[in-house]
Amino acid sequence: MAQYFEIHPLNPQPRLLQQAVDILQHGGVLAVPTDSSYALVCHLDDKHSVDRLRRIRQINDKHHLTLLCRDLSELANYARVDNRQFRLMKLGTPGPYTFILDATKEVPRRVSHPARKTIGLRVPEHKGLQQLLELHGTPLLGTTLIAPDDTEPLNDPEDISERFDKLLDGIVDAGACPMQPTTVLDLTPMYTGGDALLVRQGQGDLQALGL
Repeated sequence: MAQYFEIHPLNPQPRLLQQAVDILQHGGVLAVPTDSSYALVCHLDDKHSVDRLRRIRQINDKHHLTLLCRDLSELANYARVDNRQFRLMKLGTPGPYTFILDATKEVPRRVSHPARKTIGLRVPEHKGLQQLLELHGTPLLGTTLIAPDDTEPLNDPEDISERFDKLLDGIVDAGACPMQPTTVLDLTPMYTGGDALLVRQGQGDLQALGL
């Protein structure tokens, strides 16, 4: 049964978020709010947690997982980024964008795309998630929370509790989120002089990135 943490969306309580962080650091999988929809997250370096996250979401190893970072300064450890890519990402962070980049050797092979050796990265704007990331101290691995038989992401924590209570270790409730997922952009072609490719149009506006 999942522990339930009801936090204020603008002034989240550090004590409750620290309890959620403790669950993550002991191998737990949480549902957390973002600036696009709710997401499933776990510790990056915990293979058992990553496997559980994939089973809950019912996705295979070819589905891109995303590193949720506090800011762009954390990117260099996990992805190869040139100046052109960095300038584009700076326009969209923090915000509802996921950027696909070439993964560095710091990223465990089990969480990068098996064929392409790429990883999705994003810097969320949601205050509760930002503070959770700060307390955790390192990026979290995440994926949009979409129920296996659905096509739309979940945005209501009570609905999440009803459907996933027995599968999750914790739910961070900051009220309803938008129902749109992030806009996903593949930036890997830019590394060799190409252009960014739109993989999925979501909440993030392309014009904000100059595209």
